[in-house]
Amino acid sequence: MKNIKKDHLFIELAITLIIPSIILMKLSEPQYLGAITSLLFALTFPLLWGIRSLIKERRVNLLAVLGLVNILLTGGIGLLQIDTHWLAVKEAAIPGFIGLAVAISAHTRSPLVRVLLYTPTLINIDRIQRRLIKRDKVTDFEKSLKMATWMLSGAFLFSAITNYFLAKWLVVSPAGSPAFNEELGRLTLLSYPMIALPSMLIMMGVLYFLTKTIHRLTGLKFTETLAH
Repeated sequence: MKNIKKDHLFIELAITLIIPSIILMKLSEPQYLGAITSLLFALTFPLLWGIRSLIKERRVNLLAVLGLVNILLTGGIGLLQIDTHWLAVKEAAIPGFIGLAVAISAHTRSPLVRVLLYTPTLINIDRIQRRLIKRDKVTDFEKSLKMATWMLSGAFLFSAITNYFLAKWLVVSPAGSPAFNEELGRLTLLSYPMIALPSMLIMMGVLYFLTKTIHRLTGLKFTETLAH
């Protein structure tokens, strides 16, 4: 099972990150595919992968939809040759939007941390809820969920800020040119180690905070809180 998950992760990274980046950086010159064709070809891979994921899950996944919107906006900026400043704005807008939505949800009865981290796919929610009720710790746990929500919001806002400055730094050529494609390819390739990984580490920190809170309030061991 672990090998299957690793293979799936590698395939996803190859289709959505590595292959598009190579196409943009190596095939954008006129003697190869050209700027426009290579951009469309490169965006086809993550676009089809996103559509496949939506069809396979058979439900609307907000993050998957935002990913598809991100791809379409990138294509639109390149094809319509819009000022590259808007590429940086676009790179910051989607994680910024998610971070804002997460922050707003902290003031509601359903913090988005429930959707993103405290889910049945990761956590044995039924067991935890029974133990919280038994120990009369439901209110304390709800407060901790709101705290985790603020922390999660911070992860997305960090991603938005770093996305913006990385795009401004790397992509400086006019949209629609081979140089723009090459810079976009480097941006795509570097955004994973420079932005996605730190953001994932922050999210893992939020998950660690949740598991420690659950242990403190319920007495359950870490392995007992995981979904099986």
